[in-house]
Amino acid sequence: MADIRPFICCRPAPGLASEVAALPYDVFSRHEAALEIEAHPRSFLRIDKTAALFSDEVDEYDERVYARAAELLRADMNSGVYLCEDESCYFLYRLTKGGHAQTGIVATIAVDDYETGVLKCHENTRAFKLEDRVRHITALEAQTGPVLVTYRPQKTIDEAVTRLVATDEPLYDFMAPDGVRHSVWRMGDSRLISAVRESFDALDALYIADGHHRAAAAVRVGAQRRKERGATGPTDHLATGPTDHLAAGPTDHLVTGPADHFLVVAFPADQLDILDYNRVVFDTFGFTNEELIARISENFDVKKRGTEPLKPQKRGEFSMYLNGAWYRLNIHEGLRLSDPVDALDVSLLHDYLLAPVLGINDPRSSKRIAYVGGVRGLEELERRADGGGVAFALFPCSLDELFAVADAGRLMPPKSTWFEPKPRSGLFIHRIGA
Repeated sequence: MADIRPFICCRPAPGLASEVAALPYDVFSRHEAALEIEAHPRSFLRIDKTAALFSDEVDEYDERVYARAAELLRADMNSGVYLCEDESCYFLYRLTKGGHAQTGIVATIAVDDYETGVLKCHENTRAFKLEDRVRHITALEAQTGPVLVTYRPQKTIDEAVTRLVATDEPLYDFMAPDGVRHSVWRMGDSRLISAVRESFDALDALYIADGHHRAAAAVRVGAQRRKERGATGPTDHLATGPTDHLAAGPTDHLVTGPADHFLVVAFPADQLDILDYNRVVFDTFGFTNEELIARISENFDVKKRGTEPLKPQKRGEFSMYLNGAWYRLNIHEGLRLSDPVDALDVSLLHDYLLAPVLGINDPRSSKRIAYVGGVRGLEELERRADGGGVAFALFPCSLDELFAVADAGRLMPPKSTWFEPKPRSGLFIHRIGA
């Protein structure tokens, strides 16, 4: 059963939500973040990616960066940019882009649900990114960006959402510069809260869709706080060890603190969209274009299609951009496997092309490869590959594939899924200080 609770939320004062709300920190490079903050001085990005406020001579993981982030959050709290609720509640958060809309429940989930496998992962974490978010949460004494989780649809939750949206005015309702509309409602009715909580209690599993580093960091901080107060529980070892595995065990601590839960927004799976997550390799590993195509043809059918951007149309099909031209690549049929991880398109591309042909053996650490979310378009692949590189567009991973991997206790290769639209940081803050 899932422990998803209402919480005491700190949120932007009326009229400031649109100025504060920011895309997640990891969507931006340091330079891009600096430009965004310059254009939007109240943006939460200045707290979420504070390194953008420092000169390049200051390392982005310098202790001064985290101290400055905490200082900025305190100043916003003290100046009235944020107000804090008096009672615990859920929030509804709707994102609308074009003809697509998704409405999630903003809440907190027990760190123990992560550790016992009730909240399932599908991606591994990178040590330096995990440590960054641990230090950020610790310095701010708060979780500021919700982890995007998903669940198989529940009728009771759907009915509660529909009822609240139909009867209550939103707290916030604004259009962001990127064309995504953000609408937020407060769920304060005790009967609705009870119905939603009981429905979540009945779930055997939820799944992290986006925000694995934020989740793992919150769990690590929760374990540290639990250890400091002398309580016990299944996450104790996380205060000093990695968070990439799952272990089972009962929740045996009796005294809980705010850090024992972390901030999430939970969307039903039938409302989420996954976009393609594409790859650019900055060189051809010493091959001429003709040699590269010949090597790729050992495992793929390769057809040149011209200069117009080309999207894959099905699983097992890839688009390649090389030297100003687009090619259609189809994996040889005999290479498709039934294993939930090995059969993924991201795995096929890596196992039969990126690693053996282009020498990208460790995609988590290689400096020769970059990952480009589908929201940026195929033209971005062309821009990055022009000048001697090669780019690959993939067919989007499905939620069924994500569920299959997570249910098997396995992990996808890095950068397998790109969810769009993305929840904003800074709209909901869960404070974990004393």
